[in-house]
Amino acid sequence: MSIKRKCHLAGAALTALALALTGCSAAEDSADEEYPAAGSDRESTDVESADSASDGTGATVTVESWRGPVDVPAPPERPAVTDNRAARILDNWGIDVVAAPLDVFPADLSYRGDDSVANMGAHFEPNLEALVAAQPDVVLNGYRFAELYDDIEAVVPDATMVDISMDIVDNDPAGEFRKQLDLLGAIFDKQAEADALYADFEDAGERAAEAYDPEQTVMGLLTSGGNISYVAPVTGRSVGPLFSIIDMTPALEQEGDDNTHGDDISVEAIAQADPDWIIVLDRDAAVASDDDEDYRSARELIADSEALQNVTAVKEDQIIYLAEDFYLTEDIMAYTVALERMAEAFAK
Repeated sequence: MSIKRKCHLAGAALTALALALTGCSAAEDSADEEYPAAGSDRESTDVESADSASDGTGATVTVESWRGPVDVPAPPERPAVTDNRAARILDNWGIDVVAAPLDVFPADLSYRGDDSVANMGAHFEPNLEALVAAQPDVVLNGYRFAELYDDIEAVVPDATMVDISMDIVDNDPAGEFRKQLDLLGAIFDKQAEADALYADFEDAGERAAEAYDPEQTVMGLLTSGGNISYVAPVTGRSVGPLFSIIDMTPALEQEGDDNTHGDDISVEAIAQADPDWIIVLDRDAAVASDDDEDYRSARELIADSEALQNVTAVKEDQIIYLAEDFYLTEDIMAYTVALERMAEAFAK
C-alpha cells in the first residue's frame, strides 16, 4: 500500500549522545522509548491556523499538540527544541534555536558548534540550567525528552510548552510525520516547506513500494555492542515502521518486546528464516568515535558471521543499511533517504 493511500486511510484531518551503547542503564532505556502509550488516545494534531492576540503584545497561532490546543507566539523569537525528529526540520528551514540537547542530536546540524546555542546535554542527565539561561519563549518538547515535560515546564514557566511527540509505532507513520510537519509549519509559517518535505517522503515511499516484490521476504536487524538483534515489523526500532509504510512481507512473524535495542536472536534463527532482504540499523555508528577500538560495524558483524553466509540476502548482497546517524535523527528526512535507498535496491 502506498504512502498516499495510507494517508487517505488516516483521514482527511492530516493538514497539519552521547547515549550509552550496550551497557545502558534502566533509566536511560526507559527515557529512550517511544512516548508512553497513554498518548494513543490523543486527539488529532491538526493545526487550527488561527492568528489571535494573546496578551496584546503579539500574534499567536493555535496548534493542536500532543496534550491539546496551545497558543504559540507566531513566530517564536527564542525557540528551544528537544525533539530529535524536529531538529533537522527546523535547521532545514533556517530556524535558529537558543537551546537543544546537542549530546543526542545529529552532528550535521548547522549550529552544532555554535556556542550561542545552550547545550542541554542528554535526556538521562539533562542540563536544565542551560535551558533556563537561554530564556526561551517556546519549548518544542518530545521524543527522548517527552517524560521530562513537567520538569522543563517547571523551570521555564514563562515559556510556551508545545508537546510535539509522535507515535510512529502504534499509529500510521506517514500520518504522524504529516501531523508534526503541519504543526511546525504553522508555528514558523513554513507550510510550503512542510509540504515540500512531505512530498519528497511520499514520492520516495511510492517508488519503494512500486519497486518492492511482495513475494520476497524482509527482515529487520539492529547491531549494537558487537551483537545482532532482531527488529520486529511495525513495532521494532527504526526499521519496524518501514514495514507499515510500504507493506513488506516479514521473513519472521515474531513480535518484538524491545523497540529500543531490538530483541535477542541467534544467527542460526536468522539463517533459518532465510530473508531475501535485510534492512539494518547500526545503532552504534552514530555515537562511536573514530578511535573506538571496541566498535564493530553492522557490515563487519554480518560479514564475519559464518552462519549468515548462506542466507539469501547475504549471498545476493541484498542488505540495506540505514544512514549511520539514523539512530540520532529518525525524522521524516531520514526516512525519506531510507526509502530512496530501498527503492534503488529493490529496483535492481
